[in-house]
Amino acid sequence: MNDEQIKKIIDSPEEYDDLKEESYISMAKYFYRRTERWAIILLFAHFFFFLAFAVVCALLFFGTGKTKYQIMYAALFVIFTLIAYLIKVFGWVWGSRHLIQREIKKLELRIAELTKIVKEK
Repeated sequence: MNDEQIKKIIDSPEEYDDLKEESYISMAKYFYRRTERWAIILLFAHFFFFLAFAVVCALLFFGTGKTKYQIMYAALFVIFTLIAYLIKVFGWVWGSRHLIQREIKKLELRIAELTKIVKEK
């Protein structure tokens, strides 16, 4: 990738204008307006699916009287809660990957500029 392409990508107003702030709100806006909406919908569907199972297990835990079933429901609650939050962390990492790509492109541009300076000397 040459310098002109990198500058064009970084200075592209429709893609990186909101991310120049680099705040959580601008990151969330960028995450939700991308063309990957189907994946975001699937991510939320899986999150709420496992969270619903965790809630059901919590209700069954308090509704049963046998210790054996309480242990089973408590273990299932912990498992479903962990899966739900792993999905949440995956979504967070996946949403921040565009920000990381932008920083890598900035670094490439800076390295290209430094290479030109070194070659001129």
